[in-house]
Amino acid sequence: MKRIFVILIVILASGALFAEGAAEPVEENVVNVYSHRHYDVDQELYERFTELTGIEVNVVKAGADELIERLRTEGPASPADVVMTVDAGRLQKAVEMNLLQAVDSAELDSAIPEHLRHPDGYWFGLTKRARVLAYSVDRVDPSELSTYEDLANSKWAGRIVVRSSSNIYNQSLMAAMIAAIGEDAAAEWARAIVSNMAREPEGNDRDQVKAVASGLADIAIVNTYYLGKLLTSDDPEEVAAGRSVNLFFPNQSDRGTHINISGAGVTAHAPHRDNAIRFIEFLTSVEAQERYAAGNFEYPIRDDVPPADLVSSWGNFREDDVNLSVLGDLNIQAVIEFDKAGWK
Repeated sequence: MKRIFVILIVILASGALFAEGAAEPVEENVVNVYSHRHYDVDQELYERFTELTGIEVNVVKAGADELIERLRTEGPASPADVVMTVDAGRLQKAVEMNLLQAVDSAELDSAIPEHLRHPDGYWFGLTKRARVLAYSVDRVDPSELSTYEDLANSKWAGRIVVRSSSNIYNQSLMAAMIAAIGEDAAAEWARAIVSNMAREPEGNDRDQVKAVASGLADIAIVNTYYLGKLLTSDDPEEVAAGRSVNLFFPNQSDRGTHINISGAGVTAHAPHRDNAIRFIEFLTSVEAQERYAAGNFEYPIRDDVPPADLVSSWGNFREDDVNLSVLGDLNIQAVIEFDKAGWK
């Protein structure tokens, strides 16, 4: 009887544990995504992933900093499996806050060039953008242009527009400058850019191109895909602004043009880790990369997928191949130097 009693206790305890675990079941056929990306092509890709795999994609959209803070606050209880954002600097910040986990995927390593993914697999590039010079076709001879460093030349005084130093695109460009030419030289460069500005920073990259179109400035520092957005806009004024400029890719004779990425990482406590990896692998597939290229004028992360025709028309270029984790590592120093330079 004693032995039977013990067996019954074990069975009941096991049942209680099973019931307790079943109270909040983990759904295996989903992947939960925290995303800063906000483009129509993304939703199309989510639907295509579900069609191919049966895995439902649940998306929470917000600003990158807000999503990172949400992950930090939620801790191990976070439902998020994947975080997606538009800058390597922010992804690296998430790594430093222990919000992402390393992933070992031969498929991702094969698809993505080494400098466009974290060295230890904490995040992976999905698309590329180049930060270039949009110059007036009427007032600037492209033979005058050469490097980012040359923008410090006094010949550009009152002729440059660029968005705020609080913008992550500029912070990452500054971090890349620090990596390339050193902290002191980069600080001097930032001060010279401020001196050469046609106005205090305001607006987004499209607004910078519009300022050039209006004659307020001659050069805008912008991400490439914004020009695609202008040229295909339903607004005739935006199309005209896009047509008023050409793009120049700086530093082609040395390190190459600064690029950045949109990218993704698997969260530290992902409840659907396998689905998360499968999701990121899909987004770097040839099919997904072709859709990204056609839908948002971004450069594919894969070398074997060509850009959209409009993007290809801007020409081939040499890109800076510094590992983009550096952008996050040097972000704080970039912000400090911007403040010292008076770059608002």
